[in-house]
Amino acid sequence: MEVDALIVRIESTLGRGPHPVEPVTADDVRAATFRAKRGGYHETAVDFALEAFVVALETQAKRPVRPAMAEPTGELLREEWFETQAARVERVAFRPGRMGTGYDEDEVDAFLDRVVATLRGTTEFAVTAEEVREARFSTVLFRAGYLIADVDSFLEGVAEILDKPR
Repeated sequence: MEVDALIVRIESTLGRGPHPVEPVTADDVRAATFRAKRGGYHETAVDFALEAFVVALETQAKRPVRPAMAEPTGELLREEWFETQAARVERVAFRPGRMGTGYDEDEVDAFLDRVVATLRGTTEFAVTAEEVREARFSTVLFRAGYLIADVDSFLEGVAEILDKPR
């Protein structure tokens, strides 16, 4: 029963559960202890399953936050909405590339600086949604770089934001 309750919380946190319950972190799963129960689950099987859940929770926690796509409403002025989006772009953190490959961090960071200036209306050289969709970055080998899939996914959301009229 204790194992089942934890798995329900894990699956809900991962977005797979039938209804929202209290979220759980990878550290919560690592710290979980259970009383041995006669006829219960095999301890090694539970340990392997929980370790897989830890990996899934850590991976989810490291994904970059996709910018909010909700339209500005009457309670949130358009300028404030674009400022909120700019702040999210500034805070994004991409996972490192795999196997020593990824997008050049300096190029991506410089491009995102232009995006932030565009969202804030502080540049004469605004980036368009089309430019974001067509953005290409150098790839690096055997040095720090951003995970390509993370950057591409994030930029899709940025393009949708820039499609909104100012």
